[in-house]
Amino acid sequence: MSPDELAGRAALVAGASSGVGRATALALARAGADVLAVARREPLLQELAAEHEAVRTVSLDLTDADAVRELAAGLDRLDLLVYAAGVNVPRRAVRELSLDDWRHVLDVNATAAFLLVQACLPPLRAAAGLVVVVASVSSRWPDASGAAYQASKRAVLGLAHAVAREERDVRVSAVLPGLVDTALLDARLQPPSPDERAQALQPEDVAAACLFLAGLDPRAFVPELVILPTALQRIGGT
Repeated sequence: MSPDELAGRAALVAGASSGVGRATALALARAGADVLAVARREPLLQELAAEHEAVRTVSLDLTDADAVRELAAGLDRLDLLVYAAGVNVPRRAVRELSLDDWRHVLDVNATAAFLLVQACLPPLRAAAGLVVVVASVSSRWPDASGAAYQASKRAVLGLAHAVAREERDVRVSAVLPGLVDTALLDARLQPPSPDERAQALQPEDVAAACLFLAGLDPRAFVPELVILPTALQRIGGT
């Protein structure tokens, strides 16, 4: 994509302090978009803003409904919303998953996505905008990511499909990555080996998928886009 492909477009990236969100915020800014990067961790957001002048930042708890509504109310324009926030927990098997951990994963991965998308619908409608939610292949087939994570990603995929059906003036796409080398892997009881991480997708690969969707003509609508690490995963498993 050329450096000015998204010139004049206003984008909001949630979960932008690290991983896929960070990579996507930078990719959009380098393509010419004005990017509002949102996440909780202010120091990491400051580092992100220092990398590109087109990135502005807001430190925000995305599970705080009032704060999310206030953020959305202050938007003058919104052409693109990317929801890339996500968490997981080490003790994720059903037999040992705590209720607090279940609620935390669902709140961040699914409920916060609902809050932000719902609050941002007015400016998205006005701009005939695009929503991209970063789900996971865990939303399509079972894996070792755990019950809470899989349930949350199925929920956010269902949210994407529902909004796409209901909102005629807003396109909604879900990106379903396989294993991505981010800090989320450190939440596993046994993190992947260095060799496995080297063969995993990188955050920039998923960001490129988001950038592809953002660059499509509005007449084109991609409900789902699956992206897998070639050496590690195939459809339905590893």
